[in-house]
Amino acid sequence: MLIIPHSFYLRDDVVRIAKDLLGKYLVTRIDGDITSGMITETEAYAGAVDKASHAYGNRCTARTEVMFREGGIAYVYLCYGIHSLFNIVTNLEGIPHAILIRGIIPDDGIDIMLKRTKKKAFTRKSGIGPGNVGRLLGIHYSMSGIKLISNPEDSSPAIWVEDRGVRIPSSKIQTTTRIGVGYAEEDALLPYRFILTE
Repeated sequence: MLIIPHSFYLRDDVVRIAKDLLGKYLVTRIDGDITSGMITETEAYAGAVDKASHAYGNRCTARTEVMFREGGIAYVYLCYGIHSLFNIVTNLEGIPHAILIRGIIPDDGIDIMLKRTKKKAFTRKSGIGPGNVGRLLGIHYSMSGIKLISNPEDSSPAIWVEDRGVRIPSSKIQTTTRIGVGYAEEDALLPYRFILTE
């Protein structure tokens, strides 16, 4: 187990980072409970120049201000008043790149995740969809801004990403357009969504 270093998030190619996150493990510690899942689906958002991004045109609001901070923190926003959607901020301060985590395969803390979702068992598809990711891992929009390099040994809520040695061949990565961004005109067609195939 290796916690992903801060430098991983400071690179300038948000699309490359979105691909590199496939096979990594998103881990949370909430109320002392550790839960995790292997990342299987991501979407890249290229900030100010990307019409699908919340920060398009350098739009900085109370919600998106987090995106303009230095990479390696969480950007979590509320969708439809129900779902807390988890994103990873990347790049240097002032460049609002972010990656939406759209899917995981549940791993550590299955019993805890079953309670959170009120399910009796999981399938491979149980962690598909960004709303499911947040629900499974106990992520709440109030966690927006938390550092992903938080010390996993202390007692406060924490989110981090681990490299557990899973290597994903390019033949197992499906590249496609993003979901639900039809408003983004030509940018809706960008191949910025990455899926780990079975």
